[in-house]
Amino acid sequence: MQVQINTANNIDGREALVSAMETDVRTGLSRFDGRLTRVEVHLGDEANVQHGGAETRCMMEARPQGLDPMTVTDHAATPDLALSGALRKMTTALDREFGKLDAHRGR
Repeated sequence: MQVQINTANNIDGREALVSAMETDVRTGLSRFDGRLTRVEVHLGDEANVQHGGAETRCMMEARPQGLDPMTVTDHAATPDLALSGALRKMTTALDREFGKLDAHRGR
């Protein structure tokens, strides 16, 4: 599984963060390793005008073999929390999708 992390230029500590995030993604999605070809993560700060502060957005796209890409997004106060939320959502989505396929194929 190939993992690609993209961050906005205004994210502090980008290089160390990217390395840690890649490890977190590989660990978090390791049980799907043989079924995913690629995972892309896009991390950026968004101004949250209503709440008067900045918010981090994490968009994650997974590409399962032979299926359409799956995308989830999470917003949180920090990059770590946003990644954690996106990983949780992606794991749920992949479990659901692969569960349907496995049930249909009689596994």
